Amino acid sequence: MTVPLAAVVLTKNSEGHIADCLASLAWTDAQVVFDDLSTDRTVELALQHGARVVQHPLEDFAAQRDAALAAVDADWILFVDSDERVTPLLAQEVRQVIQYSGPDARAGWWIPRHNYMIGHRMRGGGWYPDHQLRLLRRGKARYDPAHKVHEVVVLDGQAGYLSQPFIHYNYDSVREFQQKIGRYTGLEAQILWDKGTRLRPWTPISMPLREFWRRFVTLKGYQDHLYGLLFCGLMAWYTHVTYRRLKKLRRGAA
Repeated sequence: MTVPLAAVVLTKNSEGHIADCLASLAWTDAQVVFDDLSTDRTVELALQHGARVVQHPLEDFAAQRDAALAAVDADWILFVDSDERVTPLLAQEVRQVIQYSGPDARAGWWIPRHNYMIGHRMRGGGWYPDHQLRLLRRGKARYDPAHKVHEVVVLDGQAGYLSQPFIHYNYDSVREFQQKIGRYTGLEAQILWDKGTRLRPWTPISMPLREFWRRFVTLKGYQDHLYGLLFCGLMAWYTHVTYRRLKKLRRGAA
């Protein structure tokens, strides 16, 4: 049976977050955990909270979300990451907008996020409002396969903007950030490779410096003081590792 609204949570060893995440989604008509073959208690906990679990090995994040869109029978899909929470105010706003079916009805909705880094809510550096296109009318949305990470939605129609934010518990520690680097930078490097990005000898240094300036100065990461300095610096390091991996790809192809 098609339901009006299903929440879809992509997971991979998310036992520390999945219970609280699903509890914040109890108001939706269905909750689906789309799991990348977790080896911890993610699936067990999801089933305990009444979610449907679909295990699907991850190829890349765009393909994973497209697979979820195809597998879930609902008029609207709300994508939520396991480390995100939906507040009652956001839930109310989502319910309101999906009920509208007039001539200017939207095919999707952008949702802002409050990002918490080591317990601190970030105000600058691109971490707010950090809009995410996550509320999608099924049949009107797909994911661009060229963007394997930091996915891009292709909509058949217009998108609107909600005012109430997700709560995103982004990183609990610097170590957690470092662990995620290994997962994302490989995909980022492959995207640059597929695009034929030119790599100069100085690129692994110049691009991280540009990224730090963009986040700390242009996007006002300095508003978060030491947290801004730390995480803008870590994003610069992320950029450095990405271009270093691209360099290895080019060497391997030579």
